[in-house]
Amino acid sequence: MKRTIYTEDHEAFRASVREFLERSVVPHVEQHAADKSLPRDFWLEAGKQGFLGLEVPDEFGGAKDLQGGDYRFNAVLMEELSFVNAALSSCVGIHADIVAPYLVELTTEEQRQRWLPGVASGETLCAIGMTEPSGGSDLAALKTTAVRDGDDWVVNGSKTFITNGYSADLVVTAVRTSPEKGARGITLFGIETDKPGFSRGRKLDKVGQDESDTAELFFEDVRVTDADVVGELDNGFIHMMQNLPQERLGCAISNLAHAKQILVETLQYTKDRKAFGQGVGSFQHNKFLLAELFTQVDVTQAYVDQCVLAHSAGDLTPTDAAKAKWWTSQVQNEILDHCVQLHGGYGFMNEYRVARAWRDARVSKIWAGSNEIMKELIGRDLGL
Repeated sequence: MKRTIYTEDHEAFRASVREFLERSVVPHVEQHAADKSLPRDFWLEAGKQGFLGLEVPDEFGGAKDLQGGDYRFNAVLMEELSFVNAALSSCVGIHADIVAPYLVELTTEEQRQRWLPGVASGETLCAIGMTEPSGGSDLAALKTTAVRDGDDWVVNGSKTFITNGYSADLVVTAVRTSPEKGARGITLFGIETDKPGFSRGRKLDKVGQDESDTAELFFEDVRVTDADVVGELDNGFIHMMQNLPQERLGCAISNLAHAKQILVETLQYTKDRKAFGQGVGSFQHNKFLLAELFTQVDVTQAYVDQCVLAHSAGDLTPTDAAKAKWWTSQVQNEILDHCVQLHGGYGFMNEYRVARAWRDARVSKIWAGSNEIMKELIGRDLGL
C-alpha cells in the first residue's frame, strides 16, 4: 500500500541520508563490527550533514526550527539507518532522538549553550544512563546516588547496557537524590565523562548489534553541581516517563524498517535460489508465508505511520507508543526468523545479512521497556 505521510521535502531528505550512508557507512560496516563501535569520523560527518540536530534549535547548530519540529524527518532518518543495520539506528537514535530532547526541553540557557552545539555537530557524543545491574526495566529501583556535599553533589554507583557508553562525552544519568521519596526522589544529571571518578568497563560482548558500543559505566565520588541538573530536582522519574513515548516510537520505526529491508532481500533470494528445479519462493508453503509476511509489514506500517503523525501533532499517548513498541518488535523477530528459515543453511551464516539481522533484532523485545512491561502498561490503560 502506498504510504502518504511523507512529502517531497521528506523524500529529498531521505535521498540525502541514503547517499551519505552509501558513501560513508556501508563500505565500512565490517570494520565497525570488528571495532564494536562507530568511529568519531562517522559522528562528525553525520553532524556536518545535519543529521544529528533534528531535535536541536537552529541557534545551537541544529535544524529543529528549520524543520518546524516535524517528527517525520526523524522517522525518515531512523528508517534509512535501519535499512543498513539495526545497530546504526540504535546508536544514532540514542544520541539524536532520545538524549537530545532532554537537553533541549529540560535545560537552562547556560546548559544549552554548553552542550547543544556539540550534540548537533557530533563533537559531543551522548548516552543515557538509566539501566542498572540489579534493576533492569524497574527504573524506580535504581541505586546510583547523588549526595549533597556543600555546593556539590557526589555521585556513586553504576550503570550497564549503555549504548554509546564506551565513547560518550556526556551521559544523562538518573540518580537517587532523595531516597526517602522513592520514585519521587530521582534526579537527572548531565555528567561529562572527563570528570574525575568516572570510568567505563569493557565493551560488552553482545549476541548481536556488533557495530554499537555498549558498556558498563562507573561513578566513584564523581562531583557535579546544580549547574549539571537536567530538569527539576527529584523529578527525574517523571521526566523519563514523559520522554519514553518518543524513545518507544523510535524503536518501533527502526524495528519495522529493519525487518522490511531484510524481507525484501529474502523475497529476491527465494526467486533466485533454486530447489527441485524451481525457485524456492514458488513452493506453495513459501508463497503463502511470504504473502503473510508482506501483509504483516503493510498493516503494521499503517499503525506506525499514524503514531508518527500523532507524535508530530503532540498527540501520541504513552499507551499507543507502548503498543507500537511491543508489536513491532514481535513482528520484527517473527519475520526475521522466517527469513532465516527461507535462506536455509545460508541463513545461519554470519556472512549473510539475514543472519546478522536475526541476531540484531532479538534485543528489541527487551530494551526501552521489555514487551512484558509494554503489555502491563496497556493493560493498566484498560483499567485492569
